[in-house]
Amino acid sequence: MDQYLSFVTLAVPDLDAARRFYIDGLGWHARQDSEDVIFLQVGPGLVLSLWELASFRAEVGDPAPGLAPITLAHNVDSPAAVDAVLDAARAAGAAEVLAGRRRQWGGYTGYFADPAGFRWEIAHNPFDPDVAETGSRWAASQRPGPPGA
Repeated sequence: MDQYLSFVTLAVPDLDAARRFYIDGLGWHARQDSEDVIFLQVGPGLVLSLWELASFRAEVGDPAPGLAPITLAHNVDSPAAVDAVLDAARAAGAAEVLAGRRRQWGGYTGYFADPAGFRWEIAHNPFDPDVAETGSRWAASQRPGPPGA
């Protein structure tokens, strides 16, 4: 098996709440938005799938109780950008927003929970700027309109 990831799927109890948060609130664009699943292209060859919990159970089985102890991370190019993303997430309806702060390892991070409780880390890693730059460049290429608009 080759070492790469194509999908990250989150089983969500309320797909409409997820739609309001990610699409209406954060302004993300759905690659596919159907009755029980939303696909959000989040990187080259990487899709975040928001799958309605009942449909998830029908195909995969019952998930383990409680939320998985994971975070989804979004790296940005500065501490100010971390704070701006946290503010945007709060305005979109994020729960449990934890303000950005300097970390022992030298970065700056903050966290929020989406409507289903999944945790997002918003991070500035001054030691690996390529991660944020690559992600920003790819996201800009996906926006409608002329490049850089």
